[in-house]
Amino acid sequence: MADAVDDERHRPFAEGLAREERVLLLVRDELYGGSWDELEADLHARRERKPAIFKLNTRIDEDLGRISRLRAYEREHGVDLRRLLELVVGPEGLERTP
Repeated sequence: MADAVDDERHRPFAEGLAREERVLLLVRDELYGGSWDELEADLHARRERKPAIFKLNTRIDEDLGRISRLRAYEREHGVDLRRLLELVVGPEGLERTP
């Protein structure tokens, strides 16, 4: 993927990630083997279960929007945001994100 020069270029984006976005990166890698597709599929399935709690569905929709943004950034720039985030906050800091 990216080299050290690219890491520095993308550092501001990684530093600006919201807590919710950091959690999604952690969940993607820890629970879904790094797959955005599997994480999105699970969220879609959870959203479609009836009856649904409105607040939960709202959160799922927001998370799907966040995933779309993070995924697009990774694809456009050829970077792994989790790896970049670890450079910013360190592995210990990322694990404390949730």
